[in-house]
Amino acid sequence: MPTSEKSIIRRIRQLSGKRGVASVPLGIGDDTAILRVPFGHEVLVTTDFSLEGVHFRREWHPPESVGHRCLTRGLSDIAAMGGQPLAAFLSLALPVKLPPRWVDGFLRGLLGLAHQHGITLAGGDTAQSPGSNSNTKILADIVVVGYAPRGKAVRRSGAKAGDSIYVTGKLGASAFALESLFAQPKKRLNPEKYPAHFYPQPRLAVGKYLRERGIATSMIDLSDGLSTDLHHLCEESRVGAEVAAEMIPRAHGATLEQALHGGEDYELLFTASANRKVPRSIAGVGVTRIGEIASGPARVSLLEGLRRRELPPGGWEHFKSPQRSS
Repeated sequence: MPTSEKSIIRRIRQLSGKRGVASVPLGIGDDTAILRVPFGHEVLVTTDFSLEGVHFRREWHPPESVGHRCLTRGLSDIAAMGGQPLAAFLSLALPVKLPPRWVDGFLRGLLGLAHQHGITLAGGDTAQSPGSNSNTKILADIVVVGYAPRGKAVRRSGAKAGDSIYVTGKLGASAFALESLFAQPKKRLNPEKYPAHFYPQPRLAVGKYLRERGIATSMIDLSDGLSTDLHHLCEESRVGAEVAAEMIPRAHGATLEQALHGGEDYELLFTASANRKVPRSIAGVGVTRIGEIASGPARVSLLEGLRRRELPPGGWEHFKSPQRSS
């Protein structure tokens, strides 16, 4: 039975649970939502697409994982600013013949993560995907609204020469899982064995800790890969960087190339003054120093033993990279 727009909205309202919380006096059901940001704070807004055939495949990813990953993309951006998420808005374009159980699974995954972080799904939109054949794709756009104290959000542009470079967690796990999927495209992986790929966790508590204590001079989330995101940070800060290969924390089974370029780790990359003490673990997440910010142009170098080489951005980039279909 085809999914109808009214049934989707009804399911979203049912699964969303409570309405009219203090921070969101009015959510789903009216023309617009009403949000209430604490006095003395600024609004943070981020938006991310999740596109079938680019960010996920139905034959590989359970719908709960797709929904979870969709919201993680937005929450990770808020985490990278040291912000607190407030509400999310979901727009879905769906094929006419998509089974209702897939939509329910997607919503369970997305709303489960939202409830975990106390976020309200405050609105959005639904539409029919363009096209009429069996290749019609699912398109999901998530908007996450958050907040941070006025003038205190951590930006990409604050790194200075001499600052140390840190990452949270371990890198390359998602790329390792994706390579396994491509190696055996007809075999489904057990999500419990690859949680970093199927159910990545946004580092909201870590980002907030770094912002509240004034530790991070700059920060970015690792969605496109360490090599690419470090270049983004260097470009905004107008500095260079040097990282040591042996210091990069790798997930079990991941190669150095996967840790450098894989992407979708949703860990945090941040810088801190060299004389600032940074905990080895924050909110139960490991923190590792991997290098140092250098003066000069936005060039990144990789040290491998005694050998130094330039590290170009080799992660994900739309319109240049072939579709990764993850």
